Amino acid sequence: MSSKTKIVVLHLKELIYTGIFALLGILFIILIIIMFVPRDKKENASIETPAATYVPGVYTTSLILNDNAVDVEVTVDENNINDIRIVNLDEAVTTMFPLLEPSFDELANQILKSQSLEGITYADDNKYTSMVLLNAIKTSLGKAAPSPSEGPSPSPSPT
Repeated sequence: MSSKTKIVVLHLKELIYTGIFALLGILFIILIIIMFVPRDKKENASIETPAATYVPGVYTTSLILNDNAVDVEVTVDENNINDIRIVNLDEAVTTMFPLLEPSFDELANQILKSQSLEGITYADDNKYTSMVLLNAIKTSLGKAAPSPSEGPSPSPSPT
């Protein structure tokens, strides 16, 4: 029963280097896993689909001009303003306010082109008419904006 004792000599410097390289290797593998494993589909879906700017529908705001009601109608889809028009425009109103239709057409064209109410310009000679019309359009678009407390609703409730 002869047992030969073997003596292994380990250098402390080599052990430290091996431990450091093993630790760096493990960190490298963890980093690669984090980078290349696909994320949840929920996170990717929320990044790909932008939030809706408007609740699709037709929204109106009434203006009272000399005891006559004139409705400003705005048609929107989820992300665009599709149409802006005046509804129930009486001849008496067009006679009393001759700048109403040209001012409205100019504002509507600018808004449809830019899809925003920012940077809208109007002439000085129809400043107040344009401001009244622009406020009515802003009110209609405010009705079309989704409320933060609501989830996505399948049908809008325009008024």
